[in-house]
Amino acid sequence: MPTLSLRTPDDYALARDCCSYGYFLLAPNRWSVREQTLTRPLRLRDASVVVEIAQPKGAGTPLRVRTSRTLAKDEKAEARAQIGRMLRLDEDAGVIDAFHARDPRWKASGRGRLFRSPTLFEDVIKTVTSCNVTWPGTVQMNLRLCEVLGEKEAEARGFPDAAKMARTRPQTLRARCRVGYRDQRLVEMAKRFRASPARGGLDVEWLEDPRTSDEDVRTTLLDLPGIGPYAAANIMQLMGRYAHVPCDTETVRHAKLVLGYKGTSAAVTRRVRTHYAPFGDHAFRSYWFELWDYYESKHGPAHTWERDSTGKLFTAALLNKA
Repeated sequence: MPTLSLRTPDDYALARDCCSYGYFLLAPNRWSVREQTLTRPLRLRDASVVVEIAQPKGAGTPLRVRTSRTLAKDEKAEARAQIGRMLRLDEDAGVIDAFHARDPRWKASGRGRLFRSPTLFEDVIKTVTSCNVTWPGTVQMNLRLCEVLGEKEAEARGFPDAAKMARTRPQTLRARCRVGYRDQRLVEMAKRFRASPARGGLDVEWLEDPRTSDEDVRTTLLDLPGIGPYAAANIMQLMGRYAHVPCDTETVRHAKLVLGYKGTSAAVTRRVRTHYAPFGDHAFRSYWFELWDYYESKHGPAHTWERDSTGKLFTAALLNKA
């Protein structure tokens, strides 16, 4: 099987840093507990490829990436870029040290990086499918999107790209992918990603440019179909903008259960934002690892979670029933 090698930051640990956010449990991602590898298809410019990512020599050493077919030079560069985005290989040890200086609770474990998708489009769609629904519902929607719309490569189906979703009838998304009221919004979202900025499409390059202000990014995201304040804040952290904490029912539950807050959801939400404000540009990291630590206290380290069992239960409401 053809193989690539990707350098990592000195402190990078695949099992810890890959299994750090719920999206690693969503299709088409497949984490192997036994092999400690991540396998998934990547949609490249002209075709798909399945990659299997491992770190056989341990933390700080290069990643070994096996591919389902031989890649051309430009495809290798594209695959490296997508894997780098997904695993946040651009966040070097200095970035994580700065987070630990602000919140020393996570220094011993080395936590700091959060898993995301290979593309912004996939992150946005995954965020939309995680709003106003239980976690098992999110799992099912992403699985069906891949099964119904995903391109097949080496017996695996990838996440649909914007072009494919933009051509899909809303009724198909509702009936076959079980996305409910999100059907039309997903098609409209895909069309915004597909169109050029000159024709009203989303300027992804500008949006992902670190020089673009948080406020401009947030305003642009809120203009997208189906994106409210929670979704915008979540997409922003997926883009590496951690200053905002997306507050939902899980946040309120965590605040009441772990932080001991009482009162209405609105009152608790205000206290949550005040509580994490001192962490500044790292506020979401501090919040998330606190929440993730609670999840792991219930079912062990995330790299031991099977996608089709524990992976469907990891929110607090479900873990407390398990």
